[in-house]
Amino acid sequence: MNLAEAIIRKNVEKHSVKSAIGFKKKEVWKELSWKKFSEMIFKTANALKNAGIQENDKVAIYSDNSAEWMIFDLASLSIGAITVPIYSTNNAEQAEYIINDSGAKAVLVGDQAQYDACLEFLLKEDNHLQTIIVSKKAVWIKKENNSFYLEDFIAKTSPKTEICKKEHEDVATLIYTSGTTGTPKGVMLTHGNFIKAFDAHFEFFKFKNFEEELSLAFLPLSHVFERSWSLLCLYGGARVYFLEDPKNIAKALGEVKPTMMCAVPRFFQKIYAGVNDMAAGGSPLKKKIFNWALEVGKQTAEFRKNENLLPLGLKLKESIADMLVFSKIKERMGGRLWFLPCGGASLSPEVTRFFESVGIHVTVGYGLTETTATLTLFPLTRFEHGTSGKPLPGVEIRIGENDEIQAKGNGIMKGYYNRPEDTKAVFTEDGWFKTGDAGKIDDKGNLIITDRIKDLMKTSNGKYIAPQQIENLLTNNNYIQQIVLIAEGRQFVSALIVPNFEFLDDYIKKNNIPFTNWEELVKKEEIIHLYKDKISELEHDLSDFEKVKKFTLMPSEFDINTGEITPTLKVKRNVVLKKYADIIEKMY
Repeated sequence: MNLAEAIIRKNVEKHSVKSAIGFKKKEVWKELSWKKFSEMIFKTANALKNAGIQENDKVAIYSDNSAEWMIFDLASLSIGAITVPIYSTNNAEQAEYIINDSGAKAVLVGDQAQYDACLEFLLKEDNHLQTIIVSKKAVWIKKENNSFYLEDFIAKTSPKTEICKKEHEDVATLIYTSGTTGTPKGVMLTHGNFIKAFDAHFEFFKFKNFEEELSLAFLPLSHVFERSWSLLCLYGGARVYFLEDPKNIAKALGEVKPTMMCAVPRFFQKIYAGVNDMAAGGSPLKKKIFNWALEVGKQTAEFRKNENLLPLGLKLKESIADMLVFSKIKERMGGRLWFLPCGGASLSPEVTRFFESVGIHVTVGYGLTETTATLTLFPLTRFEHGTSGKPLPGVEIRIGENDEIQAKGNGIMKGYYNRPEDTKAVFTEDGWFKTGDAGKIDDKGNLIITDRIKDLMKTSNGKYIAPQQIENLLTNNNYIQQIVLIAEGRQFVSALIVPNFEFLDDYIKKNNIPFTNWEELVKKEEIIHLYKDKISELEHDLSDFEKVKKFTLMPSEFDINTGEITPTLKVKRNVVLKKYADIIEKMY
């Protein structure tokens, strides 16, 4: 079945007037009903057909999150075209590579820079790109160069169309890997990959009244995690609101009040660190109340995790803890969030325990673009903190050579587009996908991620360092925003550390430390000593060879635009190590 048909038909038939999606227009959140949403999809589908887009043609989306993004995606799928998402943060050169490699014939863009870049591609000879569609009228376009505003592009088309029939093995999308190592490759995911993965999620969780849920999409739709989650929500009849600028997440949470939302570890770490710092800075009485509430929360969470009924006394304590402490934390997140899938990197068990104590279920998962996101994840009950949960129905996991996690199942990609050798290299002879991550399976069947095999470091003394676990430990506080460990071939571990400048600003004001800019501040002895003390405190339980012996405080954050981090905030280790090689050498 066509993925678009699986999402649209049943929901329009079941509840055509119910809201499907939400978006912000002129500072006001608006909604589209399933009937109106489907009409917009079909009008766009017919316009694409009129523009010469045929079955199996590639159609790119180079834009921030928006209602138009999802409409364009489902419209392309409806006519049997293959959607090619491009991160809105990609520069012109990166976008051109993806458009050329995929052979995209049309592209939806969201802002002026994206339009200007695509217009330049379109005007080049021997180029596949034929049409540029622009989602916003605020962008200036050259209409004589096959450029159209989406509103005009679909103005005279019919709101009805025949959805192109598709088999499970037919390709639905090419998602280019973010390229933490090497050249980005187009991952071919099929209609069946998505539909079977969605069905497996619903079988796994057995949600009640899923149609009443509301998800806020703030991670990039170009990434497999947010796109799969948002499509899953629509597949199940829930509402999805689209946030264009992720920097506005705090404000949007209060306005939209979602019940569900997927997020990356840094989102949870920042909230965890912020709440703990606020509690630490409170009066002795407030600290006592906070610690008491947290202990009550841990007890109740444990009962619920193991599906045991709460004793009456504990239930009463929980109500008081919620009123005094937890309700305030939840209110900062909109007040209604209860289910948050987390992926992209590992998350420390103390963070997941904290949120579970508050009454918010963070369902930690593990997967890749090549596996349609999820391979394993926390169930609603009987999960184990510190693991990545259990395999979805239809997914098999095994541990291969070098402790590599290998997988089979519904979500495994068809292969890399036009790269048969690369495809062959990531599959074993007996057909298992090689993830490139190291891990183990505990006696209860939970997957535990050790680290990226390529990231494992060996010191000159022969000791192995798994950087992710240590980096996670050190970023679970408000002092450190980003960190990159260095140890490969070195006699000890060092680190490049990006301070949390917002938090540091408060610290220097309280301590009257004069400075003119961040570059000057991070070199001051009192700041360096502050970080030495904090790191020493955080590393207390690590083995001596794992501890950071030297570090350099960086004057600015690692940035998406400079290629130092991916759009999902993962550090591109090889880029950072190369760029700051001189600074690293000085530490040795």
